[in-house]
Amino acid sequence: MDIYVYSDESGVFDKAHNDVYVFGGIILLSKTQKEECIRKYKHAEDTVRNNGNFDKNSEIKGNNITPKQKNGLFRSLNQYHKFGAVIYEQKVMNDIFTHKKSKQRYLDYVYKIALKRAFQDLIKQNIILPSQVENVYIFVDEHSTATNGRYELREALEQEFKVGTFNYEFSVFYEPIFTNLKSVNLNFCNSQSKTLIRAADIVANNLFHAAVSAEMLHIPKKANTRITYFP
Repeated sequence: MDIYVYSDESGVFDKAHNDVYVFGGIILLSKTQKEECIRKYKHAEDTVRNNGNFDKNSEIKGNNITPKQKNGLFRSLNQYHKFGAVIYEQKVMNDIFTHKKSKQRYLDYVYKIALKRAFQDLIKQNIILPSQVENVYIFVDEHSTATNGRYELREALEQEFKVGTFNYEFSVFYEPIFTNLKSVNLNFCNSQSKTLIRAADIVANNLFHAAVSAEMLHIPKKANTRITYFP
């Protein structure tokens, strides 16, 4: 079994001027499901494009469409599993914002834990059988991580899902959740060329505005979404 994850972020990670930062994405459990999702989302995009003032080559993203159009795109993903991470920045330790590297490491931690929690939920529901997962393909918007931090994110994800992690403070080893995993593949993509990165943008954008407007409780019930809150 192969798993495909597409994700994006919304907000600015800078607590001096912002309160919320969000990751959002889609989890697809086969190549067939991935291709089906691409077709459905392209159709939803075409509907927005045809009914709005967009030319045929314009990119449909959360920041250039109306709330009604955005909700329509989000609903087109209702049958697919989604995940999100919501960071309430004012509660994050000040020291994390001191250096770019500490900010990136914190965001990497948030991302991998949010994705892990979503996987664990699907395992509990017997939607994913962990022993049957062979490859995890993760596609991230190329603007989400600085170039020099991409290797560290790839390493963190591989350790979490394939190798396992060790907590030195408590001397505890956490087994990887996928016991027969062969590979974790991390790819950085341009949203113009990847349909499902644009879909992930809509998920992240929707979660961001829900978090800002304190409507987060309504999203998991309506949209098949596993949200993890930080810190």
